[in-house]
Amino acid sequence: MANYFRDNDDLLFYFDRGGTDWAPLVEVTEYGFRTEGGFKSTEEAVQFYREVADAMGEFAVEVVAPAAAKIDACPVRLEGGEAVCAPEFDAIFERIKGLEIHGMCLPRELGGQNCPLTLYFVHAELMARADVSVLAHHSFHGGMAMAMLVFSIHEGTTKVDPERACITETRFRDAIAEIARGEAWGCMDITEPDAGSDMAKLRAVGEQDAAGDWFVTGQKIFITSGHAKYHFVIARTEKPGSADDPFAGLGGLSMFLVPAYEDLPDGTRRRVVAIDRVEEKLGHHGSVTAALSFDRAPALLIGSRGDGFKHMLTLMNNARLGVGFESLGICEAAWRMSKAYAAERGSMGKKIDRHEMIADYLEEMKSDIEAIRALGMHGAFHEEMAQKIGIVLKLGALPQEKAAELERALPKHKAAARAVTPLLKYLAAEKAVEMSRRAVQIHGGNGYTRDFGAEKLLRDAMVMPIYEGTSQIQSLMAMKDTLGEIIKNPQRFVARIAQARWRSLSARDPLERRVAKIEALSLACQHHLVARTAAHKLRSLGDKPVAEWPASLTKNWDPKRDFALAMLHAERLTRLLADEAVCRILLDQARRFPERRDVLSRYLDRAEPRGRFLHDEITTTGHRLLASLAEPTEKVAAE
Repeated sequence: MANYFRDNDDLLFYFDRGGTDWAPLVEVTEYGFRTEGGFKSTEEAVQFYREVADAMGEFAVEVVAPAAAKIDACPVRLEGGEAVCAPEFDAIFERIKGLEIHGMCLPRELGGQNCPLTLYFVHAELMARADVSVLAHHSFHGGMAMAMLVFSIHEGTTKVDPERACITETRFRDAIAEIARGEAWGCMDITEPDAGSDMAKLRAVGEQDAAGDWFVTGQKIFITSGHAKYHFVIARTEKPGSADDPFAGLGGLSMFLVPAYEDLPDGTRRRVVAIDRVEEKLGHHGSVTAALSFDRAPALLIGSRGDGFKHMLTLMNNARLGVGFESLGICEAAWRMSKAYAAERGSMGKKIDRHEMIADYLEEMKSDIEAIRALGMHGAFHEEMAQKIGIVLKLGALPQEKAAELERALPKHKAAARAVTPLLKYLAAEKAVEMSRRAVQIHGGNGYTRDFGAEKLLRDAMVMPIYEGTSQIQSLMAMKDTLGEIIKNPQRFVARIAQARWRSLSARDPLERRVAKIEALSLACQHHLVARTAAHKLRSLGDKPVAEWPASLTKNWDPKRDFALAMLHAERLTRLLADEAVCRILLDQARRFPERRDVLSRYLDRAEPRGRFLHDEITTTGHRLLASLAEPTEKVAAE
């Protein structure tokens, strides 16, 4: 029987051959193997995780994939104020409801299976390979239930029995149970008209009445699975006194949980959040994308006033990792489809997979998929470790000695997750578009028809670089963090340059030398951007005493002025940072598993010339464009 998990040797590497360090993840997930009815060893837990992945691999290919074309041909429509999906779509979710997997990551005492989020991300890849519409909606079940639990823990409304290592009380228990049963789901409502990536412009408001109750008013757009019952809504609660007021921008935002409707005993539904429309989209036809209106909708404040942006980051970090795995599923589908077609299609006396250019395309797709998966599994592991260590420390559910050990490890996991998340989201999303377009090209005229599925993949992929933070936003985040770390600790950066150059010449392993050269190229680009940025800053210090220079160099940076060159090249730098990160991860794998040396070698064959090209672009271009952009500003200032 076909199975999207069993047919994937690279994915199996992370379960069967040690590609994932499951031991610490299992231990923190099982509260040090102290949970009631839980696993008592890493081996027992991983075997169960593998069985879950295997079942999902079979479900994806046997149930989801056969319905994908029919779901695509029957887009969501709005009837009587409610979103109506294709019958095949609804039937799949009835099957999922019967399998009881919406709560797979929830603790057992809340009706879940206590699986790691890393497994949930693997599940996302498998389902996205079959159909991204189904995956997108499915992710707003268990993911939002987990968010309710995490937010409750952070605000202190969850209680734990430390002896039994289990949750005894949590604020949103009834809603979590409803989602776990498959009877409801959640969504996150951030985007508004004229306020997409610029969250400081959000205008929806949260207001409190004399009795202390909260209400949300405003409009939200482009809300995935916006026909949900439970909405995490970002709204402005604080009115700033001036532009310098800390509540003037992101600090004035709060997060709310808003139940959008109530199902009445007579079978009717009373809505307090109206669905204004469902979008007609290029792809993702089975997934609801809604515009919503809130008119004094009763709301529950999450945490404290002004914490909305902080809470949003918790949601977005997981969402961006999820999009990385969703994009990976599309890449896998595009490669498999292209490979199968090329092996059957004859041209000029041989199958087209024997033609040099097509063979090169297919090999590059395979190498990129292995790279994205390595980056994704690395990022998922560290993000989950960071979140769960924070949770168990807050709950006090571990012995003091173990808690101290985890607290020491926490900064490493946080740093690794923060560094990798924008790189994964960027690389996977861009490659999903590139590979699905390539699948259309390999199929030739057939790819342009609806009969072979390649054009659907391309339509579905086009949103990946847009939602949950555009590729450009990911690039700006990666650039800002990278250059910010250099400015904070230039000595460490200089040491890294020296170490990379030394390893590129002296490392005994030729693969390590090649990886060090990639790192040296990346560091050289970072040095160039920082040097140019600092030079601009130094020029602005001409009228200040030298004694004030150190403080001025570390404070009062104006991103729009001081980082212009870095912002121009942010996307190029992100590609280079992604290659550097992938190569480091694959090198670590190659040191432990000889069979992974070929994976790294194939990726380096592509990354090395790409790195030299990106280095040349970053260090030699952009000044003419920046000068032209500065001209209008200078004229306005003169006037």
